[in-house]
Amino acid sequence: HLVRSQFAGIAGNLAAVAPLVLAVQGAAWWLLGRPLVSVHDAEYTLHSISLLGPTAFFAAFTGVLLFGSSLIAGAVENWFVYHRLDSALAHNPDIVARLGAARAGRWSAWWRRNISGVAANVSLGLLLGLVPALLHFIGVPLDVRHVTLGTGQLAAAASTLGWATLQLPDFWWCVAGLVVTGLLNLGVSFWLALKVALRSRQVTLHNRRRLYAAVGQRLRRAPLSFLLPDRA
Repeated sequence: HLVRSQFAGIAGNLAAVAPLVLAVQGAAWWLLGRPLVSVHDAEYTLHSISLLGPTAFFAAFTGVLLFGSSLIAGAVENWFVYHRLDSALAHNPDIVARLGAARAGRWSAWWRRNISGVAANVSLGLLLGLVPALLHFIGVPLDVRHVTLGTGQLAAAASTLGWATLQLPDFWWCVAGLVVTGLLNLGVSFWLALKVALRSRQVTLHNRRRLYAAVGQRLRRAPLSFLLPDRA
């Protein structure tokens, strides 16, 4: 169920980001007479996200950052619940005086439902944006490769260079790079999260092996079940 939901999320992201980028680029051509992405940047994109390079390694590193954002989201939600901040928001005199009791209650309930998602998205944005810059500052040449961002970059590059880009091997190496990036983004972050979950539940080594064997058996017998739900 988790793998299916993650693949569905990735598919939804890609289905939205590519047409949106193409629409923005088309609007720029129409309004400004030029694309927002220069030819030099477009050619650099075809080089940077290609599978013929460090893309796979960077994608695995990005999976670690995704895992880190999930830890931050869990910590923030635990902190929110432990300190009963939903109750504090709903009954704070100043908040109630400004919003009214009913609206303050709705505001409190919204934060209780969404605090984890907000923390995950904000922390992920900061991790993807700041960590590579800080690492480059100290001489560590690590970069991020996120499947959704990469798809948007490729769509922007292709729309700048024109239809002839689809005939270039570089373009299809980038497509292959995005496939590998998506698998590593999901696989690395999910694997690390699963290891933490097993350790937090104090699952024994014997039962871990049984779990891995069961997942492997399911993958061999019904691989499509990791992508599509059972019709029954």
